[in-house]
Amino acid sequence: MKKVLLAAALVGGMLAGCTNKEQTKTEENMTTLNLTQEWDKVFPLSEKVSHKKVTFETQYGLTLAADLYTPKDAQGKLAAIAVSGPFGAVKEQSSGLYAMKMAEHGFVTLAFDPSYTGESSGEPRRTASPDINTEDFMAAVDFLSKQDNVDAEKIGIIGICGWGGIALNAAAADTRIKATVASTMYDMTRVSGNDYNDAFDNEQWRHRNRENLSKQRLADPNAMAGGVLDTVPPQAPRFVHDYYDYYKTARGYHQRSGNSNDGWRVIGTQAYTNSRFLYYINEIRSAVLVMHGADAHSRYFGEAAYHYMVDGKAEGYKFVGEPNPNPENKQLLIIPDASHCDLYDGGYEDKAGQGQPKNMIPWDTLADFFKKNLK
Repeated sequence: MKKVLLAAALVGGMLAGCTNKEQTKTEENMTTLNLTQEWDKVFPLSEKVSHKKVTFETQYGLTLAADLYTPKDAQGKLAAIAVSGPFGAVKEQSSGLYAMKMAEHGFVTLAFDPSYTGESSGEPRRTASPDINTEDFMAAVDFLSKQDNVDAEKIGIIGICGWGGIALNAAAADTRIKATVASTMYDMTRVSGNDYNDAFDNEQWRHRNRENLSKQRLADPNAMAGGVLDTVPPQAPRFVHDYYDYYKTARGYHQRSGNSNDGWRVIGTQAYTNSRFLYYINEIRSAVLVMHGADAHSRYFGEAAYHYMVDGKAEGYKFVGEPNPNPENKQLLIIPDASHCDLYDGGYEDKAGQGQPKNMIPWDTLADFFKKNLK
């Protein structure tokens, strides 16, 4: 009995030491990253939530910067949600809004900047990786699991745009994730390998693309591209105008956002072109909600991912798997009249975030989905 008590005391001492070390390390990380302390989001802070800046580490040794939102007057251990996206954006934009809105509905939420992005660490800047980006979500789950006011058995995630595909990949890998929302999703691996709408899904195009990327590594490895255009021709597709209206105007512009400025490294997504995120999503047993706008140019990503996740096969997927063992907790939600960017912030009747809000994001529906599946 004495040995048991001694062992318990030693373990308790070690845990206490770890807690103190983690707190010290967090303070050091915040100083090292030089996080902005003033409110610089593209949306106002809700009076219903508390907010603070935090940091956490990934298994790759990178320190991520995040915003932690907590319902005011909340007591006990709560369900929690980690949020990221769109691809190339920062937590001061859409992901922060999603996190704050879910906190209003009673969840502890964490909106984070991915590795190499925004206020998070990593050099060279604005680089992406299938492995590292998936780990970003799982490291966020690690962080939330350790919070005193979080029930570690009740954690979900939200991925927006390109981070919708990353969220599904994380849900397929990490069984601690009990509920996932992929909103207005892109599959970044599919579009990187096949181009938009699979327009160049052939070996010849991929070979030329690989050649160009390979030459770019020596010519100028830090060249940037992919930011939203400063001026958009009138004849450009609607979604190009929509991107401009979100990322380049007061509605959603942010100085640290790659999409709002010069994009990301040309070779920074090279690994995406030879990868496929969603091979095992048909084996996700936890709850998943795929939400897309009916008028979104990206709708085919979400619909195909949903059907492959449930049926093990879908248009645009060359591989065929087994049907999902838990199809009953999978849902496809199509929002009538909504475009891709309407699901970034709900959309507005007039340009540049002016006029009446269209309120295209069904916040109550998302909250009900998480409440049902994080219990």
